[in-house]
Amino acid sequence: MRIRSCSITLAGLLLAGVAAAQPVTTPMDSQRASVAQRIGLTDVTVVYHRPLVDGRTIWGGLVPYGEVWRAGANDNTTISFTHDVTVENKPLPAGTYGLHMLPTAGDWTVIFSKNSTSWGSFSYDQAEDALRVTVKPEPTAFHEALTYEFDEVAADEAVVALKWEKLRVPFKVGVDVDKVVLANIKNELRHVNGFSWMGWSSAAAWALQRDINLEEALTWADRSIQAEERFENLATKAQLLEKLGRGAEAEPLMAKALQIGNAGQVHFYARQLLGRGQKEKALAVFKMNAEKNPGSYIVEAGLARAYSATGDFANAVVHMKKAHELAPEQAKAGLAGLIARLEKKEDIN
Repeated sequence: MRIRSCSITLAGLLLAGVAAAQPVTTPMDSQRASVAQRIGLTDVTVVYHRPLVDGRTIWGGLVPYGEVWRAGANDNTTISFTHDVTVENKPLPAGTYGLHMLPTAGDWTVIFSKNSTSWGSFSYDQAEDALRVTVKPEPTAFHEALTYEFDEVAADEAVVALKWEKLRVPFKVGVDVDKVVLANIKNELRHVNGFSWMGWSSAAAWALQRDINLEEALTWADRSIQAEERFENLATKAQLLEKLGRGAEAEPLMAKALQIGNAGQVHFYARQLLGRGQKEKALAVFKMNAEKNPGSYIVEAGLARAYSATGDFANAVVHMKKAHELAPEQAKAGLAGLIARLEKKEDIN
């Protein structure tokens, strides 16, 4: 009885093993691919399989007109967004979506489905649509393998384009970058970045640069100064006060920042003043930098730029020649070119 019982048990295990067996992994004809693009802090990722043209008629043939298509091969083509976006100026929440397309001989419909785990479009259900947009396909160079690319990348948007055979199907993805970054800053300041001067200072500097959230940015600058008083946070606070119309408070604060700043920091602040057209103020800062940091080619070059901006080319040439004498060998050629321009009375800014 024991022998028979063991035999039955062994047979059961063998049958269970056969039932659990899987085929070995081999390559698919349409190989898997992915492409990603960061827009601001938002990652957009497309995962898809790449069928080949292989001499076939694609549009209106292999891919019929008037039927929802999986925009690739095999599994759902998916597109993921780490933050809320717009697609063709229509809102779409963060998440992963099944990407489908409805081709026609004219305009196409691009479909973002809440179901991203199906096999292609065979079980597609319009009730699961998160968004539909209409786009216009256009001719492109021949692509043997279906391809997704990010084109026309800008600071707050990019175009996702399907390219296959001789057709390009584009749709634009936009991001509210300032909103995303601001939320991210506030979150990071609750973590380790909130325990150093640098975290608060960089947050305030970003808001200053973008000219948004200035009142709260002023509190961030104060938190940074409380942690450690530095040129960066003093200068940022002073510039925030200026933007908020509180110039009387800003002036002594900037003077203090300039006193503790190094030659490079003061130089680049003065360059900013030049960029804003504040020529006389920039010249005064460059002069102060030269008094504090004599014998620096960067300081002398800065003075030359300031004199050039004010039209005093004689002094500009004098100081650019001093910069040339003091400069490392690799910088001399560039400075020589600037001297030649100044001698022709060309503004080098």
